[in-house]
Amino acid sequence: MKFKPEKYKIPDEAMQPFIDVQEIEESLEKARPDAAAVRDVIAKSLSKERLNMKETALLCNASEPELVEEILDGARCLKELVYGNRIVLFAPLYVGNFCTNNCAYCGFRVENREAERKTLNKAELIKEVEALEDNGQKRLILVFGEHPIYNAKYIADTVRTVYSVKKGNGEIRRVNINAAPLEIEGFRTVKEAGIGTYQVFQETYHPERYQRFHISGQKSDYNYRLTALDRAQEGGVDDVGIGALFGLYDWRFEVLSLVRHTNHFEAVYNVGPHTISFPRLQEAASALIDPAHIVSDDEFVRLIAILRLAVPYTGMILTARETPAVRTTVMQFGVSQIDGGTKIELGAYANILNEQQNLNKEQFRINDARSLNEIIDELLEMGYLPSFCTACYRLGRTGEHFMEFSVPGFIKRYCTPNAILTLAEYLMDYAPESTAKKGWQAIGENLNQLENPKIIAEMRKRLDKIKNGERDLYF
Repeated sequence: MKFKPEKYKIPDEAMQPFIDVQEIEESLEKARPDAAAVRDVIAKSLSKERLNMKETALLCNASEPELVEEILDGARCLKELVYGNRIVLFAPLYVGNFCTNNCAYCGFRVENREAERKTLNKAELIKEVEALEDNGQKRLILVFGEHPIYNAKYIADTVRTVYSVKKGNGEIRRVNINAAPLEIEGFRTVKEAGIGTYQVFQETYHPERYQRFHISGQKSDYNYRLTALDRAQEGGVDDVGIGALFGLYDWRFEVLSLVRHTNHFEAVYNVGPHTISFPRLQEAASALIDPAHIVSDDEFVRLIAILRLAVPYTGMILTARETPAVRTTVMQFGVSQIDGGTKIELGAYANILNEQQNLNKEQFRINDARSLNEIIDELLEMGYLPSFCTACYRLGRTGEHFMEFSVPGFIKRYCTPNAILTLAEYLMDYAPESTAKKGWQAIGENLNQLENPKIIAEMRKRLDKIKNGERDLYF
């Protein structure tokens, strides 16, 4: 694959291509896992060292039930070591679905003439944010179709509008973005609006398969998309999210590619991606789905566990594409963020009368339509600590600074207390009595597990302040 950095306005002339198909395929072909080798790799990961591609390939090729179970156990243990029992919650907010791309798997594809196109106006956007705040949401990801009208200025203006909406005790404290790749100046523009993470998913890292599914439009340029988040880094956006759409190609190839992408960020920018996402292909209007590489539930569990072991400190996002049963199963193997109360039809949060999914108004079918409170209630039942924390972002603990805190294992010292405080806010402002009872019990249990007496004492003071009406307290 030929690569010319100057074509994509990447100023680092020394940058080399970082997805080598032959290298990845050879890594998979040569990986011959035996029990001792797999256990050595798991042990390395549990020492909080990131795995290389050869080590990850060993895990991908380990298919014996006993070894698969050890991989799952290792991922479960690593998640507890690094992230504890907290699960961060967010909601997607679709702002506009006009699109110039023709991606075979997507309901927004330009050739879907049945799609109902819409862009929220400012009043509609504010109503959506108010509805989300009424449910207790604090973190959003804004989703835009890939169209010239959704340019950097438009995205930045939208972000500022979302941050400006306050209803009761409600406010949005972190706005992430999923939108088209931008040029460096464009990324600077959206950074100035105060965005959190900027997501660009490669969908599939295999160039030939990529061209098969991305028929036309800007997104058909594989390299332009591949280098998008390099331009983000050059534009000052040091919180970036990568991902693959599992089902377009061999899941093992995509896992190794995500690890290679992570390698690239660490080598060039001294920081890995803030998040990795692993959506699975789902039904969509007018989609041309190739069933050759559909990922089974068992494979999905495996790939999540392998990603957790391969990149110990990167956040991992599980979405409402999956059923409640699948989400409940896989969460234990490395997931750190999930969406809740998800609606992806434009205007659906404010329009509470319309609960039926219409694929001509949505990008794909979601399979977990439960309310935010239902999900929080289940998380509490399962022993998780729901979190709406945004402290690291607002205190500048992003990019290299985030790695300084997370890599040595200090992240739990900040994240558990902040998770407790944000959960307390939710319980006071939005939770029904039954959920509040479970929540306060969970807060007591998690508070007692903190190791620093000074932090425990300070936490008790801050919890009292929250009960007395103060908000947005964090470490």
